[in-house]
Amino acid sequence: MSRLLIIEDDPAIQKALQASFEQEEFEILTASDGIEGYEKAQDNSINCIILDLMLPGKNGKDICKDLRNDGITTPILILTSKQEEMDKVLLFELGADDYVTKPPGIRELHARVNALIRRSSNEKKEIETYSFGDIKIDFKKQEAYKNKEELKLSSKEFEILKFFIQHEEEVIPRHQLLEEIWGYEVYPTTRTVDNYILNLRKKIEDDPASPKHLITIHTTGYKFIK
Repeated sequence: MSRLLIIEDDPAIQKALQASFEQEEFEILTASDGIEGYEKAQDNSINCIILDLMLPGKNGKDICKDLRNDGITTPILILTSKQEEMDKVLLFELGADDYVTKPPGIRELHARVNALIRRSSNEKKEIETYSFGDIKIDFKKQEAYKNKEELKLSSKEFEILKFFIQHEEEVIPRHQLLEEIWGYEVYPTTRTVDNYILNLRKKIEDDPASPKHLITIHTTGYKFIK
């Protein structure tokens, strides 16, 4: 489950953003002023920050600049108003990753946040080979072995398994797998995800009925445990 910090002093906007991202199964942290937001943003377990520019105590530009100076690399999406149009180049120079003009469109905002999280995760956790239990995988060659016997995995199964490994011990909702692996243009049902997980378990688990690696999280999705 991704953790999102919303630093916004307008109660209505903050509540609306929190409710919309909670529906997407994000864990939400909020701050209503710049000082509180800056302190909460020091948490390295946060996956993305939505940051308003006009804040009491410490403005968004200073927060962004100081976080980057502190070595915090968490993706930052800035909420700007139309009159701040001329400052957008400066925002990127200060270390912002993206921006959305107020009032934000919820679907666009979700897509941008998910894209930032995905890019950040891939940059941090890009892998070519991986081992767990009696499984050895070479993602570059698309080869997998269990007890030194080759596993016949499809390219989609390699992709799914790599995504789980990149997000080890994170709860991955079914809708996130659909978005990340299949994308919006070819959007199958959650049943497709379940079928792929079932087939993967048959190939990598010693006892597919009692899996040790690809764990079902009731009503939510799945989690990979090494």
